[in-house]
Amino acid sequence: MSRRSLLRAFGAGAAGAALAGCGVPAAFVEPGDRAGRDSSATDHTLHFANWPLYIDTDDEDESKRPTLDAFSKRTGISVTYTEEINDNDEFFGKISPALMNHQETGRDLIVISDWMAARFVRLGWVQEMDRAKQPNVAKYLDPLLRSPAFDEGRRHSVPWQSGITGIAYNRKKLGREIRSTGDLWAADLRGRVTLLSGLDESFALLMQGNGVDITRWTADDFHEICEQTQKRVRSKHIRRFTGNDYIKDLATGDVLACQAYSGDVIQLQADNPDIEFVVPEEGAELWAESLMIPNLARHKRNAERLVDHYYDPEVAAELATWVNYVCPVPAARDVLASSKDEETAALAEDPLIFPDDAMRKRLAIARDITSEERMGFAKKWNSIVGL
Repeated sequence: MSRRSLLRAFGAGAAGAALAGCGVPAAFVEPGDRAGRDSSATDHTLHFANWPLYIDTDDEDESKRPTLDAFSKRTGISVTYTEEINDNDEFFGKISPALMNHQETGRDLIVISDWMAARFVRLGWVQEMDRAKQPNVAKYLDPLLRSPAFDEGRRHSVPWQSGITGIAYNRKKLGREIRSTGDLWAADLRGRVTLLSGLDESFALLMQGNGVDITRWTADDFHEICEQTQKRVRSKHIRRFTGNDYIKDLATGDVLACQAYSGDVIQLQADNPDIEFVVPEEGAELWAESLMIPNLARHKRNAERLVDHYYDPEVAAELATWVNYVCPVPAARDVLASSKDEETAALAEDPLIFPDDAMRKRLAIARDITSEERMGFAKKWNSIVGL
């Protein structure tokens, strides 16, 4: 099971989405009101909230996390690590009452998907990190991930792991290659294709199939893909819309091609080498799930140190061997390549962990859906998907 196997489609947190979508003025926190009293100098602890299955664990004792334990041993900072984030909207609903009421969340560091991180930034619910105290981040963060539209210069966020939304297919059963998004609509794939149900997970790849620059897409681009998708639903070309249950459909052969996440496919390929992942010729979406420091966090400096710890190439390499998503630290590739373990060294050559130059040229980070757009767009997309 992968971390993303736990994601649910957009819509579970309608109340939270409505709040962020409407941009409720009372919820916005001014820059001067975001910092709390930092106890890091005297209190060597921090609380780190993450998704399940998203960190390395010891082979013999899963309660031990080697990269986290190494940080504590080096710095003397004790980390309370909780796997409490199972869904972006659900977590938003859990901590939003505290943040909108200018109260502590009890967490110093959280990991959320960039489309949700955009809401936090717009609402002023997270603090800027001090990059002068994060030399590894400044030096090693992948240039492709340095400046998403929602957080110019990555001042409020740092990618924990990254990934690609592309196309997965069973080459043996299909009997040919898939090279572009348009190939999904070939007649022999009618009823054997699935798309992701979540608006934020699905729209960018479909736009790229139309030749759209997703860093600056428009409302017209969105409405065009909705019309195209609706027609393919009516003609029964699209079998259904999925969360991560596409993994089972692809593995059993019920589906021959689907919208998919790169990290999931790495795991599928271990059991079935006929499964391939494609970054279409027109491009694919590069996304990240990012570390952020909530307002009034009591251990901001400790949290910044932990973030920087994971940008040490040696540490990033160790984490990459476990989670198998796109590593946000390209320098970790050389670390893995020098490993004496054959299997570990092979990961350095996996383009789904370290995209090669040709693939990188086809990757882009989509501009986020604005608060003004979200409610209307979600309503239209969900009516097509059936949510």
